[in-house]
Amino acid sequence: PKPLPTYPDGFPKEVLDAFERETGRKVLCNKPYSGTDVIRDYGQEHVETGALIVYTSADSVFQIAAHEDVVPIEELYRDCEIARRILVGEHGVGRVIARPFIGTAPNFTRTANRHDFSLLPPKDTMLDALVKAGYDTYGVGKIYDIFAGQGIQHTQRIQNNVDGMEKTIETQDVDFNGICFVNLVDFDMVYGHRNNRKGYAEAATTFDRQLGTFMERMRDDDILMITADHGCDPGFPGTDHTREKVPFIAYSPSMKEKGMFEEQKTFGVIGATVLDNFGLKKTENMIGESILKELE
Repeated sequence: PKPLPTYPDGFPKEVLDAFERETGRKVLCNKPYSGTDVIRDYGQEHVETGALIVYTSADSVFQIAAHEDVVPIEELYRDCEIARRILVGEHGVGRVIARPFIGTAPNFTRTANRHDFSLLPPKDTMLDALVKAGYDTYGVGKIYDIFAGQGIQHTQRIQNNVDGMEKTIETQDVDFNGICFVNLVDFDMVYGHRNNRKGYAEAATTFDRQLGTFMERMRDDDILMITADHGCDPGFPGTDHTREKVPFIAYSPSMKEKGMFEEQKTFGVIGATVLDNFGLKKTENMIGESILKELE
């Protein structure tokens, strides 16, 4: 009912006091920051003091950066769990994110051990509806983290986009009836936020090749949907998300026609379409109407 809170001036004292008290570590930074810039500017002080680097962005996130040799991964994850327990109600941010890094100043680099601790969805999602109806739900990438595990029966962590697509293609060999929900985060995290246009283009080309392999292996009654949750234009100034309209592409070997369908007003049409595909109705909290007939 209300937008998730953001913190353009940093987190309030009462939140950080509780966090420091429960983790036993002090906090550095507490500002909106680029993830690579923050370890460049605060990484050495963190190594010397053991204080946790806490920062945010334009999104509703509480991010904790720590060197893996200073704060072991298991401890960093526990610190994130502490923050997640604190950040509820008025300060219920969408995600608490562990951002581990390695190396020495000035060449600190982030590792693949990122982990997201999300708010539980407040009501049933499309995934819950599928599970309750007896369908299978598979997550590849950080889908499990985004939904705090709710509605995801099987999950696979990935190292990068290529690994994510390889695991998705492997999932085609699994005999299941339901949805495989995939998140390829590199377009956002590695290229979009870093203003790396060349890397973005190369990653898109690699994805396109792997997508060709995936499509060749699709069964007649499979349906593929490709979308995004926001823009992250690597050519746009700044490191925040960008606001262009997102794509929605759908394909099935059984489709009889091809072409454009009308621009939609909400992401909700995607969840509604998935449920319609399995003969299920939306729950009361879901918005948007199925466009399955247009896809036929």
